[in-house]
Amino acid sequence: MDPIEDARALVIERFPDALAAFLGDTVLSTHRTSTSDLDILVILAGPPAPYRESLRFRSWPVETFVHDMDSLERFFGRDNQRRRPTLARLCADSVPVAGQDQIINQIRERGRSTLAAGPRPLGDNELALLRYGLTDLLDDLAGSTDPGEIAVIGWNVWTATAELALLLAGHWLGSGKWQLRELRSADPALAGQMAAAFGDPALLTLAADEVLGRCGGRLWAGFRLAG
Repeated sequence: MDPIEDARALVIERFPDALAAFLGDTVLSTHRTSTSDLDILVILAGPPAPYRESLRFRSWPVETFVHDMDSLERFFGRDNQRRRPTLARLCADSVPVAGQDQIINQIRERGRSTLAAGPRPLGDNELALLRYGLTDLLDDLAGSTDPGEIAVIGWNVWTATAELALLLAGHWLGSGKWQLRELRSADPALAGQMAAAFGDPALLTLAADEVLGRCGGRLWAGFRLAG
């Protein structure tokens, strides 16, 4: 199967009036697996955009993200608030499969400039809340004796530690597999340490405390959040 040709065929069949269409590059990279899908961003002039739809095409699982220019900009703003550049990566790191060159270049540049600018800065209150939340999780992890609870708490410690490390580095966040990918990009040594800590509360606690040490250490007594 040729993902580029199949994505182009899908756009021609379902979106003949597309102003632009892009295929996300994951399926073209070393990250491709036997279950990889086609992530296709489509830009229309107006309705029925915006919407997203999951479907199958030529044996591929496909995720379509259909926007007009206004909704595209709104979703850039939403992703910036979440500090997760999902749409920016899809725009910047993609292969055009249909559309007008001027619009294609405009959208790709929008994604690339967003990624280069980085996420909005971490505020003092946000940092205090992150430190407090991770400290509380570490206390729960240290005190728990239930294997199931230890596993669940440990996963939450892992994600909270990764998120704190990324934000301290001024790096974009990720979710799911993208959290580890972002961490590997921002701090390869910590990413290796964190990967080795899966399922090991002692190693996980060491990694979490190392990250907390970058911003003042654990915070519990004295934490206060107005409002």
